[in-house]
Amino acid sequence: MNILKSAAVIAAGLFALAGCQKSPDPAAEMDAVKAVNQAWNDNYAAGNADAIAGLYAEDAVVLAPGAPTASGREAIREFLQGDVEGAKAAGISLNISPDSTVEMSGDVAWQTGTFTVTDASGATVDTGKFLSVLRKKDGKWMLIRDAWNSDTPPPAPAAGEAAAPAG
Repeated sequence: MNILKSAAVIAAGLFALAGCQKSPDPAAEMDAVKAVNQAWNDNYAAGNADAIAGLYAEDAVVLAPGAPTASGREAIREFLQGDVEGAKAAGISLNISPDSTVEMSGDVAWQTGTFTVTDASGATVDTGKFLSVLRKKDGKWMLIRDAWNSDTPPPAPAAGEAAAPAG
């Protein structure tokens, strides 16, 4: 009988300890998600496509405007390499607004926000918005889906050109 009582006390103690585990601090988790996009922005400004690609999960997908879908970290790195080189050559800078929204459910989070593109003089040449979806794996938030687009409408088709179908 004593063995059963001891086992019951041990089991109750283990259940009590399991209930005492700290749950993640939601504010800290949201800050960690925002830090991923800030690292993205900082590395973009530095022209470091490898570091940006490292923020993406191996199976991530990027849906950039005016470009085919980039699936997988290596395809994303290749796209970003060309994009950061093009931005540097054009003398433009990308600036993600610190006023973004983060929501999460378990190990998935999404961040929405806005950005501006400025030229070498600091003048705004474009504005837009983004949606980033992240998954927490092994304690680290990684981008799994990333999409952004411009607020500027595409140019009108040249005379005689057919407009692209809406879709």
